[in-house]
Amino acid sequence: MMLQMTPTGRLSHRCSFAPSARRPQVCQRGFRVVSQAAAVGAPTAPAIEHPIKKAKVPLELEEGELPLNTFSPKKPFTGKIKSVERIVGPKATGETCHIVIETNGDIPFHEGQSYGVVPPGQKTNSKGKKMNHGARLYSIASTRYGDEFNGKTASLCVRRATFWDPEKNAEDPAKKGLCSNFLCDAKPGDEISMTGPTGKVLLLPSDPNAVHIMVATGTGIAPYRAYLRRLFVEDVPDFKFTGLAWLFMGVANSDATLYDDEFQEILKSYPKQFRLDYALSREQTNKSGGKMYIQDKVEEYADEVFDLLESGAHIYFCGLKGMMPGIQDMLSRVCKSKKIDEEGFFGKLKENHQWHVEVY
Repeated sequence: MMLQMTPTGRLSHRCSFAPSARRPQVCQRGFRVVSQAAAVGAPTAPAIEHPIKKAKVPLELEEGELPLNTFSPKKPFTGKIKSVERIVGPKATGETCHIVIETNGDIPFHEGQSYGVVPPGQKTNSKGKKMNHGARLYSIASTRYGDEFNGKTASLCVRRATFWDPEKNAEDPAKKGLCSNFLCDAKPGDEISMTGPTGKVLLLPSDPNAVHIMVATGTGIAPYRAYLRRLFVEDVPDFKFTGLAWLFMGVANSDATLYDDEFQEILKSYPKQFRLDYALSREQTNKSGGKMYIQDKVEEYADEVFDLLESGAHIYFCGLKGMMPGIQDMLSRVCKSKKIDEEGFFGKLKENHQWHVEVY
């Protein structure tokens, strides 16, 4: 796959796939890449024409206080859909879209924050009164500069929510996710009501020497895409990243990986500063022969992960809340095997603001 900037600054897409490609990769944004995908075990970095050329950005967005709840459901911001792009392959277990919203920079945010989206239409409350729908929160998948690096757009990563009725052996449209379907079906120019930004838990620390261990399932990848673009893609003079970023990503299969082309280029360009490990539950097995879930993949590197945490690394968890019981059980098991005081160890991480969890 090759992405190029046109003279107007817009991205043009040209896709080509090697015969041995693991799946027909979907064209994505932000880089000039020639991708030659191989079978996923540990994904192979693609051939690239040159290392990432960092993008110049409007540095005034580095100034000022953290924006927080600038817009509310009663007084929402109105943006416009710029593009909607399916970013998973045909064998993915669901549909996930990358959605770019034109904001003109009027609803600023920082990496790790979320927007609320108010779906159109109204609902009837318990008293029979018509009222607007509530806002649904989505982690922002771009940096404050947006995919075009000008501060005029913001991006979301949205999985279309559907409901399968086992009795009818068919999807029940009456029970589909209202907001996710609105977003995935949106057309360029459609208006979108937004609230926020909100959130402080997943804010990217300002220390350029920090170590970041990022654990995601599904669309929980969104804030980490923002992190990685800020760390490796954008040219911010006062933020020259010299630390380590390590991403663990859990999805069902290789067709369900998100933004893999972008991550592979970062991996190729910064092999000493970026690590990437996938847990593909329907394609890989864990050490016991069972399905490979995200906690199993992290456990494979438990010694390194714990050493990094003891040295001050930050660890982040984002995705479905169902991921956390397995994560907690794994961490408890590792603590026991290492004879570590679990309560004291994780209490210290939280006290030092190294522990960041945002699940839904």
